[in-house]
Amino acid sequence: MIEVGVAATVLRTPVLVVGAGPVGAVLALELAQHGVPCLVVEEGGAPAGHDALDHLGGRSMELLRRLGLAAAIRRAGVDADEATDVVWSRRLDRPPVLVAQRPSVNQLRQRYATVNDGSAPAEQHQAVFGGHLAQQLRTALRASPLVDLREGWTCTQLRIDGDGALATLLDGRDGAVATVAARYVAGCDGAHSTVRAGADIGLDGLGAPVAYRAISFRSNDLALRSRGPGLSTLVVGPLTLVSRDERDAWVAHLAVRPGDRGDPAALLRGLHGTGNGAAPPEVLGVEDWDDGLEVALVYRRGPVFLAGEAAHRFHPAGDTSDTGIADAVDLGWKLAAVHHGWGGPALLDSYEAERRPRALMDRELLSRVLETRRRFGRLAAAGAPQDYLAGVLRQELHLADDVGIGFGGRYATSPVVWHERGTPPSLHGQRITPSTWPGGRPPAVRLADGGQLFDRLGPQLTLVDLTDDGAGAPMCAAARARGVPVVHLPLSDPAVRACWGRRLVLVRPDQHVAWRDDTPPEDWDAVLDLVRGAGPATR
Repeated sequence: MIEVGVAATVLRTPVLVVGAGPVGAVLALELAQHGVPCLVVEEGGAPAGHDALDHLGGRSMELLRRLGLAAAIRRAGVDADEATDVVWSRRLDRPPVLVAQRPSVNQLRQRYATVNDGSAPAEQHQAVFGGHLAQQLRTALRASPLVDLREGWTCTQLRIDGDGALATLLDGRDGAVATVAARYVAGCDGAHSTVRAGADIGLDGLGAPVAYRAISFRSNDLALRSRGPGLSTLVVGPLTLVSRDERDAWVAHLAVRPGDRGDPAALLRGLHGTGNGAAPPEVLGVEDWDDGLEVALVYRRGPVFLAGEAAHRFHPAGDTSDTGIADAVDLGWKLAAVHHGWGGPALLDSYEAERRPRALMDRELLSRVLETRRRFGRLAAAGAPQDYLAGVLRQELHLADDVGIGFGGRYATSPVVWHERGTPPSLHGQRITPSTWPGGRPPAVRLADGGQLFDRLGPQLTLVDLTDDGAGAPMCAAARARGVPVVHLPLSDPAVRACWGRRLVLVRPDQHVAWRDDTPPEDWDAVLDLVRGAGPATR
C-alpha cells in the first residue's frame, strides 16, 4: 500500500477522477450529466495535436450522443466520405492478396436510410485524430460548472481510508502538493495506473505475450498509398502499417525479440518492399509494447474503481476506446445514483460484474485479430500461394464487420438486471438483432415525427410505455414516491411497437434494458429494488 505524505492543502470531492483522456473525460461528463461534482487531474496538461487515430464504434457514438458530444466529435473527425481499407500483401511491390473495405460513415447512412425495424444504429462509427478527440472532450470539461479540471497535476500516492480514499496530488507547474479526500476514486490513468498500484490490484494476462515495436514515421513512398486511398491498414507479411493521416504519416507494428535494438529505419526499408528511389523514412518515434492483453483481476477495491486502460491494457494492439467509454458510462451513472441516494449498495458492485466480462470478451476478439495477422505473416514467409492466403483471410473477414457484436453486448449475468427465463435472440456479427431482452441495448427507432427514440429517453431511468391505457404512469409515480427517478415515456409509434417486443420496458441511463413485461408486475417495488442495487442479488 502506498502511503500519503504531508500536504499543504486539503481538497474534498465526491469523486476524484485520475486521468482526463477519453475515458476519464467521459466519466466526468457522465457524472456532471447526473448533477455530481468531481475533481479531475491530468498529468499531461493540454492535449497534444498528434496524428494517432482513434476509431470510435457506433455504440460509443450513441453513448457520446447522450452527452451532447457526438456532433462536435464528428466535426473534428475524419470526413464522413472516407472509407477505410485493410490491405493484405506479401510485399508492397506485389499485387495485394486481399483488400477488405470498411464502408464510410456516409455509405452506412445511405444503407440504413430507409431501415426502421430496429436493426439500424442511431449513430455510425467515427475515426478521429487522438489530439482532436482530446481537445473536444477537454473543452466540454472546462465548460462544465461541476467539473474541477486540474491540468498538469499528478496523482502520486493513494490510500484507502475507511469509506473513502486519500490521494496526494502534485502540481507540475509550481511543485505545490495537495491532499484530496474523496468518497470515490476512479482510476482512468492508463496502462501504468498509479491508482491501480495504490489499490494493490493485479493484472491477468492472456498467455505468453509477444513483444512488438511500434515505429512512427513519415514517408513519401507512393507504394504506401498505391494499395488504397485515404486511411488504410496495410498488413505486409509480418509488418502492420497503420495510416495516421491522409498524407504521409504512418505507424508500423512489428513483432521483435525482447531487447532487440535494431535500426528502425532499416527495419522499415527491409520489410515493406519499397525503396524504388523514395527518400528514406523519417522516424518520428519508437515505442515497445506487448500483446499480453492484461485485464485487472478486480475492478473495485472499496471506494476505488478502475476504468479504461487502467482496467484492461489493450492499446496499442487495438486502436479504439470503445471498451473504456462503455466503462465510463456504466460507472458514472451508478456512482451518481449512489451519490444521490437512490442507488443501493449492490449497484456499485455490479460495475465489475457487467464490465469485466465484456473486457474479457473484447480481449478474445482482439487476440484473434492479432493472431490472424501473425498467421498471415507466417504463411506468407512459408511461400503459401496467393489463393490459399486469400482463402484463409476470407474466413476471418467477419471479424472486421462486427456491428452485431458491437451493438449486441448484453449483461447476461448482471445482478441488477431483471433476467427472464428462456432463450435470448441470437446475435449476428454483421447486423443488429433488434430486441429488448433484459441486459441488452434496445432497438433504435426513428419516430413518426422524424426524431430518434433514444433522444427521448430520460437522463435517469425511463419507462417506455407502449400500452393503450398508459399503465406505466402509476408505476412511475410510485417509483418517484420512493425517491427513484423514473421518466414516463408513453409512445404509440407503430415502428417502436413492431420491434420492442413488450409494452412496458424499463431502460437504464446507459441505454440498457433493466426490466420488461406487457403488464405491470405484481411487485413493482421488488423490480425497482433489484435494478437499483437495493434488493436481493438474485431472483
